[in-house]
Amino acid sequence: MLQDIRNNAQSTIAKVIIVLLVIGLSMFGVRAIVGGFSGEPEVATVNGKDITEREFTRTVQMQRQQQLAQMDNPDPSLINEDQIRKQVLEGLIQRTVLTQDAQDQGLALSEQDVDSLIKSMPQFQVDGKFNRDAFAAAVRNMGMGVAEFRQALRRQFAINQIRAGISQSAIVNPQTAKDILRIQSQTRTFQTLRIPASAVADDVKVSDDDIAAYYDEHKSDFVQPESVDVSYITLSIDDLAKQEDISEDAVRDLYEQRKQDLGGEEQRRASHILIEDGDDAKKTAEEVEKKLADGEDFAKLAKEYSADAASAQQGGDLGYAGKGVYDSAFEKALFGLKEGEISAPVKTRYGYHIIKLTGVRKTEAPSFDEMKDDLRQELARQKAGKTFSEIRTKLADISYSDPNLEGPAKELNLTIRTRDGVKRDGNKAPFDHEGLLRQLFSDDVLSGEFNTEVIDVDKTTSVVAHVRKHHPEEQLSLDAVKDRIHDQLRAKRISEALADKSKALVERLKQGDAPSDVAAAVNGEWQSHDAVSRNAGDVEFDVIRSAFSMPRPASDGSSTYDWVNGAQRAVVIALNKVTDGKVEGKDDQVKALTQYLGTQRGQREYAAYVQSLRDSAEVERP
Repeated sequence: MLQDIRNNAQSTIAKVIIVLLVIGLSMFGVRAIVGGFSGEPEVATVNGKDITEREFTRTVQMQRQQQLAQMDNPDPSLINEDQIRKQVLEGLIQRTVLTQDAQDQGLALSEQDVDSLIKSMPQFQVDGKFNRDAFAAAVRNMGMGVAEFRQALRRQFAINQIRAGISQSAIVNPQTAKDILRIQSQTRTFQTLRIPASAVADDVKVSDDDIAAYYDEHKSDFVQPESVDVSYITLSIDDLAKQEDISEDAVRDLYEQRKQDLGGEEQRRASHILIEDGDDAKKTAEEVEKKLADGEDFAKLAKEYSADAASAQQGGDLGYAGKGVYDSAFEKALFGLKEGEISAPVKTRYGYHIIKLTGVRKTEAPSFDEMKDDLRQELARQKAGKTFSEIRTKLADISYSDPNLEGPAKELNLTIRTRDGVKRDGNKAPFDHEGLLRQLFSDDVLSGEFNTEVIDVDKTTSVVAHVRKHHPEEQLSLDAVKDRIHDQLRAKRISEALADKSKALVERLKQGDAPSDVAAAVNGEWQSHDAVSRNAGDVEFDVIRSAFSMPRPASDGSSTYDWVNGAQRAVVIALNKVTDGKVEGKDDQVKALTQYLGTQRGQREYAAYVQSLRDSAEVERP
C-alpha cells in the first residue's frame, strides 16, 4: 500500500482527496467524517452507529454558513432551513454507510501510511519538501485539529479506494465507441415539403361560443396576479461617485503611487532543457551540460533531450516572464544569469533544468493621460463609498420612523422613483431581489402604513420602498381576455389542421402517389437537402431531429416519410439516403470516447453501489 501511496500522492489522487475532504467538511461537517461522541442524543442510528444531535446541529450550521457565503448579499431569510436539515441528515446517513462499508472490507491506512501520504501531498510542501507549518496552517483553515484531519484522511482514503475500485472496473467495448462515432457522424439526404399556415387558415373558425366555453374551463388561467404600485429610493455608490469633485492633483498623486507598480518590471526571456526526474536524470543533465560546454547548439540539444515537448520544438524557448511565474529555484537561477549565459543544472520538482537567458526587457507604465479617467473614477468611488455608508445609516433611521418616503428624500436630497405593477416574482431590478419583495408583500408594508427596511440589493446599491397601492389577485372578465383566447384557440386549431393535412399527404406518399402531385395539392415545392449532418445550421432543428429519427429507406431505393408541424407551418419529410460515418483513421477519437464512456459507466455503477448500501442499511430515527 505504501508504494501505491508514493505513486499516487503526487498526482490526481492527492488533489482529489483534499477536495473531497473540503467538500465533505463544508457539506457534512467535521463530525460527519470523524464521527460523533457516544452517549449523546442521536438524530439517527445507522446499522447500530449513532449520528449524534451535536454532529447534526454543527453540520446544519456549517451548511447554513456555506450558503450565506455563496450569496452576493447574505440574507438569512432566504435560506430554506427544512431543506438544509433534510439534506444534511441524508448526507450524514450516506457518509456513515460508506465508512462502515470501507471498514467491513478492511480498507484502512496505518499511521505510517498516513504519515507518508501527508508528506507526499504538494499542498503541504514548500520548495518540494514537506513543511510542518504549511501543513498545520492548511489543517487549521479547514477548521480541524491535526488528529481530526488524520482520522478524516484515513477514512476518506478508504472510501476513495472503494470508489476507484468500482469506477475503474467499468469496461466498455471499443466497438461500442465506434458505433457511436459512426452514428454521430452519420449524414442523411432528404427532401422537405413546407405547408404554410395559409394552406389551412381559411378553414379554421373560432366562434364566440368556443371562446366562452374555453374561458369557463380555464378560468384559473385568466387571473390578474397580486401586485403593488410602489415608490422607492435607490442609493447607489455609482450615482454618488458622479457627484464627487476630484481634483487633478489628487488624480496625479494616485498615478505617481501606482506608477511603480504599473511599469518598470524586468522580464526575462528564457530557454530551457528539462530532464525529467528519474534514476538517470542527474547523469543525463550533466551530459547535456558537457555538450553545451563543448559548443553544441542549445536549441538542437533542447529538441533532442528536453521532456518539455512544447518548448523543445521552439529550441526550448519559454518567452518573456517576470518574477513569480516559475518555480523558485528556476527563478533564482534565471535572474542570476547575464544575457547569453547558461546555468548549471537546476533541480525542481519537475526534474533538472538547464537554463539559458536569451533576452531582458522592462515594461513601461501607461501615461497619465491614459489612466487619469480610470483613476479619477476610482477616487470618486472611494469617496462615494464613505458617503454611501453615512447616508445609508441616516436613510435607514429616517425611513423607519417616517410613514412615507417624502421626508427621507427631502432631508437627504434623494430622488423618489415609482414603479407600478410589481408582482411577487418576475420583476426587473431592483424588484427582482427576494428580500425586498418579501418586505413589500409583508402585512405592515402592504397596508401602506410603513416603508420597507433599507435593503442591500447588491454590494453597491440599497433600496427602500413604500407601497402606494395594493392590487389584490383578480379574476379577469371574459371581455378582457376575449381576444387573447381567440388567438390561442385559432393558433391551436391551425396547428391541428396542419397536422391533419401532413398526415394525409404522408399517407398519399406511402400509397404511391407521385411527390409532384402531393406538392401540387398544397401549391408547394420539394426542397432537397443533401448529406445533412446532425448539427447542420441551415435546416430547422425539428426537421433535422425528425429526419434522423426516421427508419432507413429500403434497399430498393424507395423513400420513407414523416412530418413535423408547429403553429405556423408543417413540413413533410421524404428520407432518401442514410450514410454512416467512417471511423477508420480515428483511433484517438475512439480511444477518448471509450474512456469517457467507461468513466460515465463507472460513475453510474458507483452511484448504484452507494444507493444499494443505503437501501439495505438499517436506519432508525427517534
